[in-house]
Amino acid sequence: QVQLVESGGGVVQAGGSLRLSCAASGRTLNNYVVAWFRQAPGQERQFVATIGDSATVKAYSDSVKGRFTVSMDSAKNTVYLQMNGLKPNDTALYFCTAGPSALAVLGGKGSWGQGTQVTVSS
Repeated sequence: QVQLVESGGGVVQAGGSLRLSCAASGRTLNNYVVAWFRQAPGQERQFVATIGDSATVKAYSDSVKGRFTVSMDSAKNTVYLQMNGLKPNDTALYFCTAGPSALAVLGGKGSWGQGTQVTVSS
């Protein structure tokens, strides 16, 4: 079982940037598919981005494509989400999740971190 801890959230003005981190222990993330999801109050959890296949495969939701970048530092066993051009509707609790396959992860059956709050003010 992989344990995940997110960090890097905070309060930022619209147009600003943040970098979220998802640090793993217990397993090597290079062998996993990792995804970022977010959940705003009163809304369902929403897919944001994913990285897999030793960081060679990446995908993004349409709402963040071109603004967010997912990456992995294998030496630190950490996945990052660089968020640029933040908008107020990016405000949410951001989670990372990891699992052995994209099907497991995108189906919500991976291991989850506790989340990190991102608040974008207008």
